[in-house]
Amino acid sequence: MTATTSVSSQSRGQFGGRAYVLAILTLVYTFNHIDRQVLLILIEPIKEEFALSDFQLGLLGGLAFAAFYATLGIPIAMWADRRNRKNILAIALALWSGMTALAGLAQNFFQLLLARTGVAVGEAGGTPPSTSIISDLYGPKERAFALGIYTSGIGLGIFGGFAIGGIVEDNFGWRAAFFVAGVPGLLLAVLLYFTVKEPLRGAVEQREASDAAPIGQTFKFIISQSSLIWLLIGCALICVSANAFLYWTPSLLQRSYGLDRGDVAIPLGILIGGAGGIGAITLGRVCDRLSANNLSWRPLMLALCGAVALPFAWLFLQAPSVEWAYAWNIVPSFIGLIYASIAYTASQELVGLRMRATSSAFTLFCLTLIGIGGGPTIAGALADYFEADTNGTGLNNAQQLMLILNALSIFALLMSARTYKKDAARAAQMD
Repeated sequence: MTATTSVSSQSRGQFGGRAYVLAILTLVYTFNHIDRQVLLILIEPIKEEFALSDFQLGLLGGLAFAAFYATLGIPIAMWADRRNRKNILAIALALWSGMTALAGLAQNFFQLLLARTGVAVGEAGGTPPSTSIISDLYGPKERAFALGIYTSGIGLGIFGGFAIGGIVEDNFGWRAAFFVAGVPGLLLAVLLYFTVKEPLRGAVEQREASDAAPIGQTFKFIISQSSLIWLLIGCALICVSANAFLYWTPSLLQRSYGLDRGDVAIPLGILIGGAGGIGAITLGRVCDRLSANNLSWRPLMLALCGAVALPFAWLFLQAPSVEWAYAWNIVPSFIGLIYASIAYTASQELVGLRMRATSSAFTLFCLTLIGIGGGPTIAGALADYFEADTNGTGLNNAQQLMLILNALSIFALLMSARTYKKDAARAAQMD
């Protein structure tokens, strides 16, 4: 069977072929973020019940989560480069969904920390297999768009997590919200396992994958791709600031404008989740169009988006009312998820076929350990520091400092653009 025939077969596969697979993987990614983001809207009642500091809360969803999520992603990805990726993903989904539900049983901070660590362990097996599968179903001219659709799962997950957290907590308490967020993922894991087939590696590009390279050789190649390293530096800087904003914005609005959790859950879910998901898909399509003749538009697109979003993010923090805060946050929310889809696109097209899951995990490691680990934790520590000398504005001051990282990211992304096209051509020669 030729590669072309294999692609055609996959496209006609059961339950609608590659479109069905992309839809399921996007839904899995949505539950990944529902289970992760539901905590954000529950921060204030958890803080009150367990008498926690902002640093402890930042640790709960930041460094403690990211350390396991990022570190375990690499060995799981190596496994995915060698074994059935769909099966690995189904196991991971069942694990993080079950641990989310168990978080509702926590009686103290340590037990909740253990449950969230379990979520991190499971979610470490989510993105690397998924992005590798998508890259075997969608070629370079469609890949950023397909990964943009996949990345829209972040936005859908934020909306779902905020909505579940806000509505269920208001009526049944924060513990019930963890149960409602976690249990459906167990059912989705069964659906994934029985209805999605493992695609043939490299078929969409009419390339035949060789045996997976040794881990040392894989990382040597990744590090030698300067455009990938610069892009990861730029995206990591964005990720620190973005996760600080995502994690603390519900609390920031509640503290700044005297709002209840129910007042911010749905508006923020629609704004960050809805606008972010639409932006990821739309900007992914624009990026594919611009990159058709020059792949350097991958990092250039991010640099341009970062420059546009920065002043609006600053105005959001200066807003005199919650209505103005929502208005200023529209542009950053629309742009906010594109860095992830382009980062994962780069991690697939700047390495060889049998390096893709590992490259995706390395990208995940950088963004997670630095971004998710650093953003909420650093912002929480800064908020505690500033709060000692301010009257309730410590969290706002902390967020203003985080915007410096967005400005620094633009330089790194421009550096990536200088060699991106050449490095992509070099990777295409690898089997």
